[in-house]
Amino acid sequence: MMLTHFDGKGDAHMVDVSDKAVTSRIATAEGHVRMRPETLALVEEGAAKKGDVLAVARLAGIMGAKRTADLIPLCHPLPITKVALDLVVDRALPGIRIAATVRTTGQTGVEMEALTAVSTAALTVYDMLKAVEKSMEIGGIRVTLKDGGKSGRYEA
Repeated sequence: MMLTHFDGKGDAHMVDVSDKAVTSRIATAEGHVRMRPETLALVEEGAAKKGDVLAVARLAGIMGAKRTADLIPLCHPLPITKVALDLVVDRALPGIRIAATVRTTGQTGVEMEALTAVSTAALTVYDMLKAVEKSMEIGGIRVTLKDGGKSGRYEA
């Protein structure tokens, strides 16, 4: 398999997508923040000192998706048409499950934007609760769906 972000000499470069068709594209990603039940209770009760953890993390995830090209080298800036984040309390984890959906109409996919949205939301959950629990664990971040473009559909 050939890696597309390296030229014939092995130097990194941004892939030229100018010949690719403009198509509707979607990607979803997921992850979680595991924490102690008593920390999760603060989130459920709205008692975190920094505010509404889920609302702030949702907003951070949206902002992260929009700034992906500024954060990830060689990522194309894309006209994102939709970013949606779902943050759900999961007592069995215990913690917060995060899912992001990103859409665009363009020449390249939005997998990196979906992953960045989930990562940024998870980091924000950690930041808002770290005074209570520094041992929280961020994990499980992965693409669960990618559709559109020449490579077609991928679903985990």
